[in-house]
This record gives sequence, structure tokens and C-alpha cells, in this order.
Amino acid sequence: MMAPMLDVVGIGENSVDLVYRLAGPPAANTKIPVLAHSVLTGGQVATTLCTCASLGLRTSYVGSFGSDSHGRVIRDALESRSVDTSHAPARDAPNRYAVILIDSRTGERTILWQRDPALVLRPEDLPVDLIAGARLLHVDTVEEAAAIAAARMARAAGRHVTTDIDTVTPRTAELVALATVPIFAADVPAALTGESDPERALRALRRNHDGLLCVTLGAGGSMLLAGDRLHHVPAFAVETVDTTGAGDVFRGALIYALLRGDDPTSMLRFANAAAAISCTREGAIGGVPTLAEVEALLNDEGITTHRGTEALRVDKDPGS
Repeated sequence: MMAPMLDVVGIGENSVDLVYRLAGPPAANTKIPVLAHSVLTGGQVATTLCTCASLGLRTSYVGSFGSDSHGRVIRDALESRSVDTSHAPARDAPNRYAVILIDSRTGERTILWQRDPALVLRPEDLPVDLIAGARLLHVDTVEEAAAIAAARMARAAGRHVTTDIDTVTPRTAELVALATVPIFAADVPAALTGESDPERALRALRRNHDGLLCVTLGAGGSMLLAGDRLHHVPAFAVETVDTTGAGDVFRGALIYALLRGDDPTSMLRFANAAAAISCTREGAIGGVPTLAEVEALLNDEGITTHRGTEALRVDKDPGS
């Protein structure tokens, strides 16, 4: 009997995050007290897959783990959240890690990162049958050559391809063309088109792409162009604890809503709600919400989370 089809295969970054919460923003030639520090798990694609799994999708991660303790920590984190890692190789190198400096007053962050070249995933390392058999492939730009090769495999099999594009390279246009639903960080459409306005930038991209085009706008919510119709949904109002991983959670929730068959506006509202909840918690994977939590926020019930001993009430933005 054939094994059930996976819902999502993800190719890209995983990370162990060394998080330092500061009394103020980092600045040159200053000394800033560290209020708290922790070791958390994240990475763009790893966090997106954990979100998909938390919402009930069957997921598999394809990316390189290091052979050190950080590699074991992040692999365990994914597996404990029901993300399959059996196709993810281990390399004889330190795992990718990041030092994240968080301004405790605003939740905004500065990220310093290191990734050993030995961790690169090559196109020949890709599990072809796994990619072709999943309902959707999600990729970032960390493993660009592998991402493009995998996207070709998925499209040849008639599957959806979504992206986490936060930088522009000479091959970005190639990856965008292969995606059925490109998802861009806020400044990427402008970098690709020269149009500073997000709507005009998406409409410029439409000239060469007939799929759904989506951009995350941080506190401005998110925007999606479906055909000629633009959908813009504001962000939910929350008391921010940590914005790390919010965009990755957004992508996981958007993937869930896409595979569920939601209309464009509902997709954005669902993904915005998931991202908002993640901002009320520390860490990337640590901020991943459950389906019940997202639905509660969407149904005007709000949610209650905790930061230390302080309870936080997160309510629906009246403008949503």
C-alpha cells in the first residue's frame, strides 16, 4: 500500500539562536546591559515547517545539520514537533547559529549569524521522489542552487512551490518564475522592480508571473495579488515580545490556508493572526501557535500568553 502523500517538504535554513534581550537598541561605541539570555531554535524553513506541523500538516525537512551539539538540538526540536528529518544529512561541521540582540522595549531585533560552507546542500543531494510526492514545496534562498533544482522537480510533478525570498541575487528572478506562490519580504519587490510602492511592485511582477504574489509588510500586515485584484489585510494589534520568526510563521500559516483552499483574503487573515501570536512569545520555533490559538484570535476570542509572570491579552485589531 502506498504511503500517504506528504503535505509539505521544506528546503533551506535551520538555526540555533543565542538570544540576548537588551535594555535598549544596539549601537556603536556603547555598553548596553543584557537583561536576559537564552538558547532557542529557529531558521527560516525550519520554523515554517514547525508551523505547518503545528497546524496539522505532514512535513519533511531537507537541509544540513551540523555534527555539534547545536545540530542535535535543532534536529531534536524539529522531530519533537513531528517534522520528519530522515532526509536531512548531517555534516562534519558546526551547525548554523545566530546571535540575536533584542531591544526589550520594542521587540525589534538585530541578527548576527554564521554558517559553515560545509553545510551547503547540493542539488545532487535532493530526494527527488520525496519532493515530487509532496503537495507543496517550500524553499528559501539560503540553498539557492538546491532550491531552484527542487522547484523544477516540484513543478514538473505539478506541485505548488512557495518561497521565502528576503534577498535579491542574480538568480532570484529564476526562482520567482518557478514558484506558484512567491512570498517576498517587504523590501524585495521594490528591489526586483524599482517600484517603492508595494502594490505597484506586485503589479510590475505580474507582467511575468500569473500566480499568487504575496509580500509581508511587518506592522503593515500583508498583501497578495490574485489576478488583477489586490488583497491587503492589516496586522493584528499585539504587545510584542519578540518578532523573531514572525515572517516564517506567516509563511507556514499561509501554506496551511492555501492547501485548505481558503480565498486570498482569508489566507492573509489566517497567516497574519498566526504571525501576531508568534510575536507575543520568545523565539522562532518557540513562538509557533496551534490551530486552536489562531482560530481563537480570528473568532474575536483573543488569546492569553505569558511573558514571565505577566499575562498578555492579544485582541483582534478592529481594522482587520
